Amino acid sequence: MLFNSAIFLFVFLPITYVVFWALRSAQARYVWLAVTGYVFYGYWDWRFCFLMAFSTLVSYLAGLGFLRWDQDDAKRKWCLWLPIVVDLSLLGFFKYANFGLDTTQDVLHWFGTDVRLPHLNVILPIGISFYTFHTISYIVDSYRRVIRPTRNLFEFAAYVSLFSQLVAGPIVRFRQIEADLEAIGHSDRQRWLGRGIGFFLVGLVEKVVVADSLAAFVDPALARFELLSTVGAWAAMLGYSFQLYFDFSGYSTMAVGLGYLFGIRIPQNFNSPYKALDPSDFWRRWHISLSTCLRDYVYIPLGGNRHGEFKAYRNLSLTMLIGGLWHGAYWTFIVWGAYHGLLLALHRRFAATWELLPTGVRQLAMFLLALVGWVFFRATDMTMATRLLRTMLWGTSGIGIDQPVLVGGLLAIAALWSMKGPNAFDLSWEVPSFRHRVLAAGVLGASLALIFGTRSSPFLYFQF
Repeated sequence: MLFNSAIFLFVFLPITYVVFWALRSAQARYVWLAVTGYVFYGYWDWRFCFLMAFSTLVSYLAGLGFLRWDQDDAKRKWCLWLPIVVDLSLLGFFKYANFGLDTTQDVLHWFGTDVRLPHLNVILPIGISFYTFHTISYIVDSYRRVIRPTRNLFEFAAYVSLFSQLVAGPIVRFRQIEADLEAIGHSDRQRWLGRGIGFFLVGLVEKVVVADSLAAFVDPALARFELLSTVGAWAAMLGYSFQLYFDFSGYSTMAVGLGYLFGIRIPQNFNSPYKALDPSDFWRRWHISLSTCLRDYVYIPLGGNRHGEFKAYRNLSLTMLIGGLWHGAYWTFIVWGAYHGLLLALHRRFAATWELLPTGVRQLAMFLLALVGWVFFRATDMTMATRLLRTMLWGTSGIGIDQPVLVGGLLAIAALWSMKGPNAFDLSWEVPSFRHRVLAAGVLGASLALIFGTRSSPFLYFQF
């Protein structure tokens, strides 16, 4: 079920909203959020629900273990490592098993041994990476005593299966919404209603109007990447850079808006990343929930920058490699992660020199560096990535982009909004004026016209 689909907008969301606020107790609302989360998730394939329920139960029992053995360090370590191993084993099997088998087969071939390893017929459960991060962060924070685990199974189930952020994030830690979950029995429906609607509409425009319009020329162009000219390749990758941002930012902004509608404040996931001035700034702005999780649960435990420059560079590289692999079991994602690890290490080494450059130069340079990384992120394999980069960097004749005037206009709008304009969190959400209400109605009407006039397209991050 997609946020930008008629079934969600006109059936699922209204029913979920009306029943939620008709219920009066916190327990009833926990149950309702958990049930609707599973209905939302099961809309793709009901079998996936059993996997999420199992992961939820394992992590919930670990939390109870932390409460029971609060002073027993040995048992607390069992409650930490056993559920993490279970969660990572499930993620590893469904997401990385075939990648591991294929890589092993290739390595054996390089050493002169031809062995045919099986290719498993495994369907990747949608959103598994995101809810696995939710459960692992809950376990680690419970172990560190950052949070006190909940005894309420339905409260925890509602947290894991919260439909607004279940499939593609943000990666919401329990501590970030714990207060709102605890107060859910007496939350005020009107308090954040206007803000919730506003955030949802901004996200809808980002996805339906901007990202999907860009996809209309980006996808056909990259489907024939071998034929593109240098200008065509740059146009396609510029389009993809903006498409990816507005697609994922749109989802995250809608998720924040949906959270507000149910009295839950979901944290910001994008803070205008194409305004970034350096690689560190970029990762403070792009997919904030993932970058902070990687920092807190990977980089800092590895040692961070506490043990000298060399180990700091090593830890940055390892963290970003893991971040790349988290996105998918393909070498292109691993190279993308390594590339950003290298950028972060180089910036750490030469930050003083970099900051001597004018602000506009740093912003443009960082955008172009990110764009080069998106080549690997978008490519289906390394052959496509290297071919695209070669076309972009060396003058190549070939086909261009259809309707260049329209495409140029779309790219200009996307560039101005993402690099100079405000994001949803920059806007004022006080009582809207009549003019703002009319604008919101027009935006909603245009978005609905596009939704009904074309087939609803899935969000790009659903594949992760």
